[in-house]
Amino acid sequence: MNHKAGFVNIIGNPNVGKSTLMNAFVGEKLSIITSKAQTTRHRILGIVNGDDFQVVLSDTPGIIKPAYELQESMMGFVKSAFEDADVLIYMVEIGEQELKDEAFFKKITSSKIPVLLLLNKIDKSDQEQLETQVQLWAKKVPNAEIIPISALEGFQVKEVFDRIIELIPDSQPFYPKDQLTDKPERFFINETIREKILLHYKKEIPYAVEVDTEEFFEEEKIIRIRSVIMVERETQKGIIIGHKGSALKRVGVEARKDLEKFFGKQIHLELYVKVNKNWRSNQNQLKRFGYNN
Repeated sequence: MNHKAGFVNIIGNPNVGKSTLMNAFVGEKLSIITSKAQTTRHRILGIVNGDDFQVVLSDTPGIIKPAYELQESMMGFVKSAFEDADVLIYMVEIGEQELKDEAFFKKITSSKIPVLLLLNKIDKSDQEQLETQVQLWAKKVPNAEIIPISALEGFQVKEVFDRIIELIPDSQPFYPKDQLTDKPERFFINETIREKILLHYKKEIPYAVEVDTEEFFEEEKIIRIRSVIMVERETQKGIIIGHKGSALKRVGVEARKDLEKFFGKQIHLELYVKVNKNWRSNQNQLKRFGYNN
């Protein structure tokens, strides 16, 4: 039986819907989704299997001009997405005019592999604006196949996936057929907790936070988890904890509910907050958290 398999890498500016699209393809919540930019920090693989295909999707951080070491590492994940792709998805949203990094844009327009330019969030536009945007991007990226979609509403998502399967090469699968992602359980625990922090805290706080799961014990009916929320300053620690621990408790309750859905088991979650000064600019700390690898 013929079998197709390939790597499909999703790139674009922050907050254009890359994570929403990948989660829609995979059918699982692998990438965290919030209205804040720079939600995705790592390159996350989501694997979709069929009898005669395996699509390995890669969600990457939104393209920005780096301001500190962590962001440099995030852009390193984006660069790597150009190196192993069989199909490149360049995602833009209605009203967007350009990519925030000219060098990345040149890589897209000179790509030798198939490029699907997905014009997302068309549910927020009218027909006239949509036609204008399609013409604009056809001139900017003449090597791309342009497909208007709404990742959130599911419009044209199946059609895009069917086109991906047409484009990927004949190959045996790269991963076991029952595998959903390349990331371990602790990664999704950390990301689930970080999502709640992104949702409930303002300004710099969410971007100064990293989560480290120190203990993960799985029993027959319950998983016991101990995670540490790292911040850069003592003042941030106080904000994360909140009055009498109320803010931290809300994060814990919401994260536990999501994790119980994800693992299909009862979760006992303990959260602690520690100060880890300037971790975003510390090469050793970044390597410990899975950046700069």
